[in-house]
Amino acid sequence: MNARFLRLLSIVVVALSTALFAQDVKSDVSKTAQDTASATKKTTKKAAHSTENAAKKTGETTEDAAHKTGEATKKGAQKTEDTTESAAKKTGHEVKKGTKTAAKDTEKGAKKVEGAVK
Repeated sequence: MNARFLRLLSIVVVALSTALFAQDVKSDVSKTAQDTASATKKTTKKAAHSTENAAKKTGETTEDAAHKTGEATKKGAQKTEDTTESAAKKTGHEVKKGTKTAAKDTEKGAKKVEGAVK
């Protein structure tokens, strides 16, 4: 009878120790899952914050570049306007000179024709 009792006792001890071990494993797995979830949440939050900062910096840089481009375009347009105006003045002056010269030449020609007719 002692042998049966010892065998039954051994089975109970092994069963309980297995159940306790399984409970401990379950607890460890649960803790590990919570730690992983927490670490993932923190990492995701940091990544989102970094992405937000990068987006802000990109926006500011783009705005600054657009402003500089606008200023350069404005200066270029002003230079083009000044150059065009200067060229128009020179052209107008040359046309005026040419017109005066043509008028004088026409007058001289008319006087010659007048002199020849008399």
